[in-house]
Amino acid sequence: MPTLERLCEELSPDRIQSDFRLWLTSEPSKHFPAYILQNGVKMTMEPPKGMRANLIGSYTSMIDTAFLEGSTRPREFRKLLFGLCFFHALVRERRKFGPLGWNIKYVFSGSDLRISMDQLRIFCADLDDEDIPYAALRYLTGECNYGGRVTDDKDRRCLANMLTDFYSEVIQNEDYRFSPSGVYYAPRDGSLESYMDYIQTLPYTEGPELFGLHDNANISCALDETNLLLSTVLSLQPRSTGGAGASWDETLAEVSGDIESRLPPQFDLERAIIDFPVRYEESMNTVLTQELLRFNKLTSLIKRRLKEVQRAIKGIVVMSGDLEAMGNSMVQGQVPTIWSKAAYPSRKPLGSWVADLLQRLDFLRSWNDAKAAPAVFWISGFYFTQAFITGTLQNFARKYQIPIDTVAFDYAILTPGQEKAAYAHKPQDGSICRGLFLEGARWNIEDHVLTESRPRELHTTVPLFHLLPKSKPDIEPVIGRPELYTGEIAGTAHVYMCPVYKESTRQGTLSTTGHSTNFVMFIRMPMAKHHDQKHWIKRGVAMLTQLDV
Repeated sequence: MPTLERLCEELSPDRIQSDFRLWLTSEPSKHFPAYILQNGVKMTMEPPKGMRANLIGSYTSMIDTAFLEGSTRPREFRKLLFGLCFFHALVRERRKFGPLGWNIKYVFSGSDLRISMDQLRIFCADLDDEDIPYAALRYLTGECNYGGRVTDDKDRRCLANMLTDFYSEVIQNEDYRFSPSGVYYAPRDGSLESYMDYIQTLPYTEGPELFGLHDNANISCALDETNLLLSTVLSLQPRSTGGAGASWDETLAEVSGDIESRLPPQFDLERAIIDFPVRYEESMNTVLTQELLRFNKLTSLIKRRLKEVQRAIKGIVVMSGDLEAMGNSMVQGQVPTIWSKAAYPSRKPLGSWVADLLQRLDFLRSWNDAKAAPAVFWISGFYFTQAFITGTLQNFARKYQIPIDTVAFDYAILTPGQEKAAYAHKPQDGSICRGLFLEGARWNIEDHVLTESRPRELHTTVPLFHLLPKSKPDIEPVIGRPELYTGEIAGTAHVYMCPVYKESTRQGTLSTTGHSTNFVMFIRMPMAKHHDQKHWIKRGVAMLTQLDV
């Protein structure tokens, strides 16, 4: 980039031909020279918005009459081609729903559609009486072309299930519809103009039902846009205030003093190691002492930084850039970056974040003071949740003298009656947990199954659940595992494999321990007989250990 900037600076009018123009194409980059941006004409290429606009773009720029008629099975080919273009528009537009749509906002491009179209034409070109190889088409398109961009395995699962709505035999039926509304479908076999005429009749905007999402997804989408707008406005607030309002320094001093006064003393690690020694048969002792150590480091950092910023306000030390950034965040009600980097994932504002931190410290303190593990664990209160999960597996494996890699979790959502008994008696094996929230669906207490959310109800509390370790052969396999593109039946358990995340963005990276910084585990959720995994996967249903408020 420095070389490019130097070359552009040398392009003076007296040294170049009058008709010379330099065209540069680039993806968004923070390293792109500012000099070139400031002195050049900038143009951006954005994909069209809306299903209708996406379909018009695909049929006008990539499909002509020769391509549409180049198959020995024209009717089936054209149906599948329309389904592919519809799928391409669907995966693009699903991004607007945030984490309910995709965990990561992928940029699916026209090249993904082009290579998939060419493969579809090749597969359909020489078919006579043979069956169309739907499984091969689904694999190439879902795993290679579009799936090659998808780095999250839960997103890959969703992509594969969405594709089965279009690359399957049912799309050839004239009464097949892409959504419950019946507005969207593959038109009857016809010319290119007939397809364009149908696309022109489609609505300019589409609802969540087209994507398999609940109507509440519109609320989540609107809330995200509102929060982005408000955070942008808040970042433009001046440090100085007029009238009787408190100054920046006064507000910061008040906030920092309040937080410092609420933080409890650090845990006595030496005492904890004596009360909870390392024992072969009780891994939770190690889990607790490691948690106490992590929270001691976090609270020590917070207290030290609060003292530094208070001294800077008084003029005792220089207000460095880090301290000023920390102060700006606190005044705006945001968690300082230097704190969040040292802490667990969270999207809470500062006030809620501090309250949540104090609750976590109280949970560990009560465990430490009782000198015994609680009957019910607050799974959301752990700094490193995977350590607790592994500890539960280790206790079971060591108790029954079996290898830990042959052990996995089965799950049971408790009834109201079982919840009362859970607080009084510890389970023989495994752990009883609380603290999860369900997004995209709710738990039906009466029928004991996953069911649809109520209107305007974005999150619901999950009842107590039992993490029950079992030997892997003793766990009933799940019906129709979604990663199988052939749709083969793999088991008899009619459950939804519900992912659990630490916070609502659902996006994480692999840490040095090999664990995701956000994803925790899958929990098996029983479903009603008329539902299947595809329904809830397209709904974007997941559990969260904490909310954003």
